[in-house]
Amino acid sequence: MARAATTSDAFNAVAEPRRRQILSYLVIGERQVGEIVAAIGLDQPSVSKHLGVLREVGLVHVRRNGRHRLYRTNAAAIRPLHEWTGTFERYWQHTLLGVKQRAEAQMQKNSQSNRNAPRNTPKEKP
Repeated sequence: MARAATTSDAFNAVAEPRRRQILSYLVIGERQVGEIVAAIGLDQPSVSKHLGVLREVGLVHVRRNGRHRLYRTNAAAIRPLHEWTGTFERYWQHTLLGVKQRAEAQMQKNSQSNRNAPRNTPKEKP
């Protein structure tokens, strides 16, 4: 089965790690392409291409300020991603809570075993 185009929806667009990195950087505020290039460490054509994909699926907005284009995240479009990942966050919180409880129970069991174990006292030398 063929993979969906990266511009088909937000989920496919953020499948690419560099796009997630760009979105994470844009959370702090509106940025010019040059600032994104410097922060992310990719070349300008690559950043522009990724921004184009993010813009096409609606995850970022762009506005012109003279010759510059300023990009910012579109929180409303990111919301479905957040809600979907929240399902897994709840799963992992539940799973990690179980691991924590088992570890604490084991530590308590070991502590009780150590208290009940006979103590070895050093033998005196003749």
